[in-house]
Amino acid sequence: MVRPRILVVGAGFAGVECIRRLERRLSPSEADIALVTPNSYQLYLPLLPQVASGVLTPQSVAVSLRRSSRYRTRIIPGGAVGVDVRAKICVVRTLTGDLTNHAYDHLVLAPGSITRTFDIPGLIENARGMKTLAEATYLRDHVISQLDLADASEDEAERAARLCFVVVGGGYAGTETAACLQRLTHHAVKRYPRLDPREISWHLLDLAPKLMPELGDALGRAALDILRRRGIQVSLGVSVAKAGPTEVTLTDGRVLPSRTLIWTAGVTASPLIATLDAETVRGRLLVTPEMTVPGAPGVFALGDAAAVPDLAAQDEDAVCPPTAQHALRQGRTLADNLIATLRHQPLRPYVHKDLGLVVDLGGTDAVSKPLGIPLRGLPAQAVARGYHWAALRTNVAKTRLAANWLLNALAGDDFVRIGIRSAKPPTLREFEYTDAYLTPEQVRAHTAALRASG
Repeated sequence: MVRPRILVVGAGFAGVECIRRLERRLSPSEADIALVTPNSYQLYLPLLPQVASGVLTPQSVAVSLRRSSRYRTRIIPGGAVGVDVRAKICVVRTLTGDLTNHAYDHLVLAPGSITRTFDIPGLIENARGMKTLAEATYLRDHVISQLDLADASEDEAERAARLCFVVVGGGYAGTETAACLQRLTHHAVKRYPRLDPREISWHLLDLAPKLMPELGDALGRAALDILRRRGIQVSLGVSVAKAGPTEVTLTDGRVLPSRTLIWTAGVTASPLIATLDAETVRGRLLVTPEMTVPGAPGVFALGDAAAVPDLAAQDEDAVCPPTAQHALRQGRTLADNLIATLRHQPLRPYVHKDLGLVVDLGGTDAVSKPLGIPLRGLPAQAVARGYHWAALRTNVAKTRLAANWLLNALAGDDFVRIGIRSAKPPTLREFEYTDAYLTPEQVRAHTAALRASG
């Protein structure tokens, strides 16, 4: 008897949690499981700002997929670049750039999201994101190199531009990135006798009238006060009008001489979703509460790339926000629904009430809202780090994370660059491989040619 083929796309929180549950609850004789991912690790995305600031090593947030004692999933190294739901084929671009075809009986789409950009002159070429491990590692090298180059320069204008850092996006990623990297430069500048700490400027911009509105007014103001107390200039209702290699023009008319523009102004669903030619909700794939895709037999979707109805919300049109908390729980529910499908049992809808939010601003600064309880300072920091520690998937990863935090607290940072800085830095598009996808027409032509030759 031929076993059903389950193909999971994406090794983020949603995809990996789904696979873990399938491996636990499905016997090897019930299905073959394969995972499409360019990297054989699960990236713990919320801690990337701490990698960029040197608090954590890159290995601390990259959890190996091969450590599970129940590991039996075949890893397909590459990225899914197209799906033909009629032919039930997923097109994968391998690490060598070749296109391969993978047939499936059941497809789980968890490709996650990419950095959302706008049609701003120079943005794609001159901004860097905080969405991949490579970006976080590159940004650390870049920021330290700006201090090195400013220290060596005799040109005041060049020094000013190299010591001005601009972060766009007042959500969790942008706020934590600005806070963590500002602490990096604050401590590092003490090792540069020729640099005046007052020359370093950090700017955090957001078009919204409030910082992290999901936290509520009180905690949002508390976070704003922390950032401003550290000297970060927060400008709300302001964004970027034009980005150049040596200056950033703002929508309020100001021109900031800067060699560093970090763009964290939200996310959008993976371009893979557009290849299905299916209905979307604000770019995310429309799914039922059971996370099935209407009109696409055997296809499920979840996580950042899917508009999963939020049945726990008061608004009947609400969809789940793209957070790790929802992705983890959606992965479990979807795995149960996939098993139910194989065993001809009824599916159940996804329902989860948000448990709260945590924002780590580095050091002893944090704001958190676990179970609706507002916290700040050390209690909030304990909750934030405790949540991140518990969310890691393996004991090895948890041990490495705790050891990194302890070592950084006791010994500090050496402010060492590891050499990830090329003469022509990769663009946002290159960092996130967003130019690698096929169009729906290309997918259909590819699979049609495959059927004709077969």
